[in-house]
Amino acid sequence: MTEQQGPGGKVAVVGSINLDQVVRLTRHPLPGETLLGSSITLLPGGKGANQALAAAQCGGIVSLVGAVGNDPNAALATALLETSGVDLGAVRTVDGATGVAVICVADGGENTIVVIPGANSSMDAGTVERAAARIAEAAVVVLQGEIPATGIVAAAKLATGRVLLNLAPVVAVDPAVIRAASPLVVNEHEGALVLAQLDPLAPVPADDEALVAALRAQGIASVVLTRGADGAICSDGEGTHLVPAPTVQAVDTSGAGDAFVGALSTRLAAGASLLEASRYAVRVGAFAVQGHGTQPSYPTLADVLPGVKA
Repeated sequence: MTEQQGPGGKVAVVGSINLDQVVRLTRHPLPGETLLGSSITLLPGGKGANQALAAAQCGGIVSLVGAVGNDPNAALATALLETSGVDLGAVRTVDGATGVAVICVADGGENTIVVIPGANSSMDAGTVERAAARIAEAAVVVLQGEIPATGIVAAAKLATGRVLLNLAPVVAVDPAVIRAASPLVVNEHEGALVLAQLDPLAPVPADDEALVAALRAQGIASVVLTRGADGAICSDGEGTHLVPAPTVQAVDTSGAGDAFVGALSTRLAAGASLLEASRYAVRVGAFAVQGHGTQPSYPTLADVLPGVKA
């Protein structure tokens, strides 16, 4: 059966827009080693754009606040966003290059990513504040780490709804913004780095549940820890829950975390609990890893999502 998403609150994604250069190879090279790849594909990407597209294709009412360059890559980077109905009225065109991500995907599906920010570097506080109305009217404001920290802080201050902070990559940002997140969404490695940023002297637990508890103890109202094939852990005032993921054959894991975040934001904006939204988001993420690329692998409401076996 397909997933039906009814009308919900608005989602504003403040983040990066890239053109992905996806290189496929049998395995990742060692330092100093040269390998032959099998193909290279140009696809739209960027964490902000990915999350906005995923949210829209999950039925959300989505606007994207971002920037592209005045180069040919800009049209390629925003093509799927336009067809999916994402509001691009707050996407600025600046002098210079659109952001680029070089993604290397090995045969087993694991990837490495190098990002050249380009126009995303212009997303400072002043630029973000120009989109104040779109941010303030959103039920959920989604932020990540691929824009300048001043832009992240400005967006969090402008938000009147809940702030979903996916601090990836982990950049230095005002601790008050991290503690205001509801939820903070990180994977295991990012969670450890965020904890160290909030309290450099705090021991970093090896256990995932303990790591979530340690982050909550820093004053964060809700945390979602993504765990790849193992699903997620979500924790808020209602409790801490293990959220298993469907068992699927991974083809390409790039962008799966962004699919998760987009799906999560849409369900939260529609009024779902964190646990309900997380259960849906792990299924969207599992769908995404079965396809190639980032945005082209994301489901729409017409797609059948994999289920979790009892």
